[in-house]
Amino acid sequence: MPAAVSKLEENIPSLRRYARSLLRNVADADDLVQDCLVRALDRMDTLRTEGDLRPWLFTIMHNVFVNRWRRMTLSARFFSNRGDADVAVAPSQEDKLQFQDVLRALDTLPEEQREVLLLVAVEGFQYGEVARMLDVPIGTVMSRLSRGRDKMGHFMQGRERPMLRRVK
Repeated sequence: MPAAVSKLEENIPSLRRYARSLLRNVADADDLVQDCLVRALDRMDTLRTEGDLRPWLFTIMHNVFVNRWRRMTLSARFFSNRGDADVAVAPSQEDKLQFQDVLRALDTLPEEQREVLLLVAVEGFQYGEVARMLDVPIGTVMSRLSRGRDKMGHFMQGRERPMLRRVK
């Protein structure tokens, strides 16, 4: 069990990064990571091989996130309370503005596209892994990724200003 806990600990930074990208709130993201890790420890005996640990953890996190999403009636607190990203060195003013533009562009994407984009582009998962994590066909992953990248590109180039998602 100590080796398994050590392997879990190695994945915490990636889990936190993904949770913060999804939630944009440090406290909520930390809660999501904690819930994910608790479930992982409770279900460690269901893990087939150690090589499956990282995708398995992200699948658990996705499921916890979706379950929370379904239980909530999209409270404004969930997405409106923005926390600052952890950076080692304060970015220059231009870099900070560009970073804020990227976050704004991410906020304009539908949840399905944002999720896939973050898992593939930020976390480096393969399409097949993401498909298994989200329990969708690989073609759906590729389609969501393509549409998300296109929307992000248009937004970043100023050619399109899609409306922000409504919070009900």
